[in-house]
Amino acid sequence: MRVAFTSLEQARAHVQGVRAALSSRSLALRAPPPEPTTCCGRGCNGCVWEGYEEALARWLDDARAVLG
Repeated sequence: MRVAFTSLEQARAHVQGVRAALSSRSLALRAPPPEPTTCCGRGCNGCVWEGYEEALARWLDDARAVLG
């Protein structure tokens, strides 16, 4: 399931909440994808933020599976 975030802050807060849920249940999951640092801001096709969104969606899917 894809979660649409309207801001980086919203995505960060969601990741923090998921990590807290995993930690409180002593469940392990790889670290979430790193935030891009190389965006040029020109709206490129295949922007690094698109890759981040895809990787974050996969990480969240994996987290949901682990959390049950």
